[in-house]
Amino acid sequence: MNATNLKIFFSIIIGLSIYLMPIPVGLEPKAWHLFSIFVATITAIVLKPYPMPFIALLGLLVTVLTNVLTFEEGMAGFSNQVIWLVVLVFFIARGFIKTQLGTRLAYIFVGLLGRSTLGLGYGIAITEVLIAPFMPSNSARTGGVMLPIIQSISETLGSSPEHGTERKLGSFLYQVTFQSNLISSAMFLTAMAANPMAQSLAAKQNVEITWVSWFVAASVPGLISLLVIPLVLYWIYPPELKVIKNSKEFSRDQLEKLGPLSSKEKTMIGIFCLILFFWIFAKQTGVGASTAALLGLVLTIVLKIIDWKDVMNEKEAWNTFIWLAVLVTLSTYLDKFGFISWFSQNISRFVVDWPWQKGFLFLSLCYFYSHYFFASNTAHVSSMYAAFLAVSISIGAPPLVAALLLAFFSSLFSSMTHYGTTAGAIVFGANYVKLGDWWKIGFIVSIINLIIWICGGGLWWKVLGLW
Repeated sequence: MNATNLKIFFSIIIGLSIYLMPIPVGLEPKAWHLFSIFVATITAIVLKPYPMPFIALLGLLVTVLTNVLTFEEGMAGFSNQVIWLVVLVFFIARGFIKTQLGTRLAYIFVGLLGRSTLGLGYGIAITEVLIAPFMPSNSARTGGVMLPIIQSISETLGSSPEHGTERKLGSFLYQVTFQSNLISSAMFLTAMAANPMAQSLAAKQNVEITWVSWFVAASVPGLISLLVIPLVLYWIYPPELKVIKNSKEFSRDQLEKLGPLSSKEKTMIGIFCLILFFWIFAKQTGVGASTAALLGLVLTIVLKIIDWKDVMNEKEAWNTFIWLAVLVTLSTYLDKFGFISWFSQNISRFVVDWPWQKGFLFLSLCYFYSHYFFASNTAHVSSMYAAFLAVSISIGAPPLVAALLLAFFSSLFSSMTHYGTTAGAIVFGANYVKLGDWWKIGFIVSIINLIIWICGGGLWWKVLGLW
């Protein structure tokens, strides 16, 4: 048996072993069977016997052939607006690259912060924090703002997966971009779509969270994470290029070669500003993030920034579209079939008689690491946040601390997988970070963030008098 068949066989055995187990009391057969397919699919994705989109389609095929999902239900993810946002920002980023606007921004960035690769990493983290309060979509921030800059910096300095040089610089910068996005999402109530949902669910349990109280509570652990995580990434996933010699002179010379802004660059700036306007004022205008991105794509084609061939040649975008749509579908129906609520209830019963410190820590960790089952922050919050908060309060945890920590975790728990949030799918889709590296880095970062936010955050909240 060759390696490919062995990996497939192992994934099938994992799935079948779960499928053939007695169905737990209180759980519908469809929920358990879908869970077994989900685990087998994720196992195969990690082992990589075939390309990820093909494995995802195999998992989808099994759900339909076994009547766990109908064909229409299985295809539901392909109409998900958030998934389309992921694909569309890839196309818009192509406009930055083709006009050389992204290259120009990259040279400016390198000139300001490029004395060292670590300095560039901290520059990315600072940029994320500055824009996060004004953009309630973490995927739009990553794909629409940061991706064109990071991609251009990487390619400008000779780091590209097409040439096997992704570890020279780009892999490190992409991971810093992703992890900083999650930290900034946790720091501001308005930085991610799921945050106001957590605020609303907490209010139903008489726990009031304001924009200011959220930020004050998150500020210290958030700043510590922003200081520590890029440095940790620099140690465990080091770039080959550590120092950029004569970065200011290099940046100035390259900008002179580019000359003044071209008409197409100016047009691209105008299109991006229009998209950014709709992303920031989505509630006021009624134009969602995906619709704004679609408008941007249409304008880039109509105004001849890119053409349809560029769209069709964006292979990583289409690959990401397929595997992410399938995983979102499987994750969504795990919730619809009651698996997530069953899981939450059983965890809750387990801690009823525990001291609140021990019980709340256990609940927090379960809430955090259960994100392996989710392909969306919003889906996780909507299905588990209220239940875990209610049990935490019932065992004696300070209500505001419990509500805030679970809300902060609702961003931070996406660090672990490439599918846990759409921002992750965007960064992973650029093909700079291998899947095995992503999962190892994500798990290490998750532990460090847990220590910072539970221990450092706990001490800060004690100072604030929250418990």
